[in-house]
Amino acid sequence: MKLINIGFGNLVSQERLVAIVSPDSAPIKRMVQETRERGMLIDATYGRKTASIFIMDSDHVILSALPVERFNPRPQDEKELEKE
Repeated sequence: MKLINIGFGNLVSQERLVAIVSPDSAPIKRMVQETRERGMLIDATYGRKTASIFIMDSDHVILSALPVERFNPRPQDEKELEKE
């Protein structure tokens, strides 16, 4: 099981991750609001501005203060994933 550091000591399971998106678009903002109303939102920003949003397979949405670019796999990471 591989864990991804999303900042401030918080980790998410890469196996449960569906997508990492930017919070800028209107559909994503609506999705975050709907998730908040359902009680499935996890805010891991510690009061900072949201820079990336993690969509999990459990219907949870996680907010992070780290930018989306930080989570793009490097070429060597992609080769390691192909080996598995």
